[in-house]
Amino acid sequence: MISNKCKYAIKALLYIADQAEDDRPVLSSEIAANQKIPKKFLESILRELRNNMILSSRRGRAGGYTLLKDPKEICLTDIVRIMDGPIAMLPCVSLNYYSSCDQCDESNCRIKGVFEEVRDRTLEVLTGTTIYSISKQQQH
Repeated sequence: MISNKCKYAIKALLYIADQAEDDRPVLSSEIAANQKIPKKFLESILRELRNNMILSSRRGRAGGYTLLKDPKEICLTDIVRIMDGPIAMLPCVSLNYYSSCDQCDESNCRIKGVFEEVRDRTLEVLTGTTIYSISKQQQH
């Protein structure tokens, strides 16, 4: 299950991408009001996305947030990892956050293979889904 933080990050990115056609930065207060995200929570999410080179921000009168990448290049895998960390359900099958399971002999583990398959299929869906593809689905 993804966290509210991750869900809000995706919703905020979708909103910013939708506004990109107007070629203007989007204020956090606008995103918060439109997407019904608590403003303080949203600001920490946007800061994290900025620190991970997904967004840029500008202060001042003409300030706000814009995407640093094309929405076609922002896949859900990146967002989930930034916001929630590992995608794998078990640490022993994680590609980026591997650690052995407590009290487990991986060479004889009977459940590891199933969770590797879950990880692979999840990665396939998340990597194949971009902010752009979700945005276009909503428009149909």
